[in-house]
Amino acid sequence: MEILDGKKISNQIKEEIAAEVAQMKERGEKVPHLAAVIVGNDGASMTYVNSKVRSCEKVGFESTLIRLPSTTSELELLKKIDQLNQDDDIDGFIVQLPLPEQIDTQKVIMAIDPDKDVDGFHPTNFGKMALDMSTFIPATPFGILELLERYNVETKGKHTVVIGRSHIVGRPMSILMGRKGWPGNSTVTLTHSHTKNITQIISQADIVISALGVPHFLKAEMVKDDAVVIDVGITRVPDESREKGYYLAGDVDFENVSKKASFITPVPGGVGPMTIAMLLKNTLLAREQHRGER
Repeated sequence: MEILDGKKISNQIKEEIAAEVAQMKERGEKVPHLAAVIVGNDGASMTYVNSKVRSCEKVGFESTLIRLPSTTSELELLKKIDQLNQDDDIDGFIVQLPLPEQIDTQKVIMAIDPDKDVDGFHPTNFGKMALDMSTFIPATPFGILELLERYNVETKGKHTVVIGRSHIVGRPMSILMGRKGWPGNSTVTLTHSHTKNITQIISQADIVISALGVPHFLKAEMVKDDAVVIDVGITRVPDESREKGYYLAGDVDFENVSKKASFITPVPGGVGPMTIAMLLKNTLLAREQHRGER
């Protein structure tokens, strides 16, 4: 069993990006600039956005954090997005999800300029990804691909089972694992809450990608020997015995599943760190595209 160490690989990627940014500075070029918009003060979202800002500093990017109150109207947020779309200094930006209930998330995603949509959520970018065209791949699926590639995990001809069909992970992952090329060329089954015989389907998988958000859902008896297990789930489980009052759990019963798997991602330290690294990579790609246009 080998651990797919997202923390280690994400640090390698950040070092590679930092080296590219240093060369940009030497040439007197503008460095990439990532902006993040957060509406309200959701604890998990704040933690995530702050770590994005720190990562930007680490690699030499410029970063802007725009904090808006939870009472912000949809119109106010759309105006802010329009400003960011028009601002030539900003190469890419993200609007942190989830948004307060008075704001239509789809409207917000649609309003973002696809050329600055470094989250890869805009239908233009999603469509390009589905058609194997060059585009921004959503950061979490992009990170999973990068882990598979850097650990030389064979995907061609394998049976990949994706658990969960969210637009952020499950659905894009099912498309990417079935695409021509590597990582890809696998036969994909996308499972969800209405899938019958889900346990039986998972037991046939060479690669399991779980993005369900149910702690310890995937048990050892559900996976076959030497399966590759990618755990995207991360849930705060209350635990009064811990200093923070909770612990982070993935979808996978790591202790037991790891004894059967050939490769497995831990939680935390697996897919999570990769997401931020690939967001930075998308921002670098956006900067390079904009440089070509100007």
